[in-house]
Amino acid sequence: MPTAPEPQPPSPPALPLAWRLLAWAVSIVACLAVFGLYTAPEFMVLLADKVWSCF
Repeated sequence: MPTAPEPQPPSPPALPLAWRLLAWAVSIVACLAVFGLYTAPEFMVLLADKVWSCF
């Protein structure tokens, strides 16, 4: 005899479209800022010095 399927818990409500677009925009701006810093040689030297000082 087959058993009845167990009820599934309700899924959380999806974020509104505006919040998802805002999250994507913030993520893209953050990525562009990081990639922009990699084009600055003095920043790369500073970052390497900071990382090297940890050891």
